[in-house]
Amino acid sequence: MANRERPLSPFMLGQTYRFQLTSLLSILFRIAGIGITVGAFVFAWWLLAVAQGGDAYERAAACLASPVGMVALFLFSLGMVYHLLAGIRHLLWDAGWGFELPEVYRSGYAVVVLTVVLTAAIWFVVLWGGA
Repeated sequence: MANRERPLSPFMLGQTYRFQLTSLLSILFRIAGIGITVGAFVFAWWLLAVAQGGDAYERAAACLASPVGMVALFLFSLGMVYHLLAGIRHLLWDAGWGFELPEVYRSGYAVVVLTVVLTAAIWFVVLWGGA
């Protein structure tokens, strides 16, 4: 038997496989899913604080209004928007649309741009759009 030098794992970006936009978007999709899961627990904690009222709510509100809390909320909203748009992209693939390589890259860039635009719009409304 010939002993060939080949990767032991398919996840060898940078060493064996060339890094591509599709690789990055796939990794980000998984990271966003993990972030959304963590954010769901934070949301449940906030809901419990609202239900308890008084000091519990004040502590939760102060925590989320702190600079670290605001960054966490921003990253949560960024992950939610990205995960939604990437999920829509995958649904379109399931319907048979967008399998040609130029379309794959075009839709990938569209997801990234729309994620930035929609997240910025959400935060604009949250911070400056209220009455």
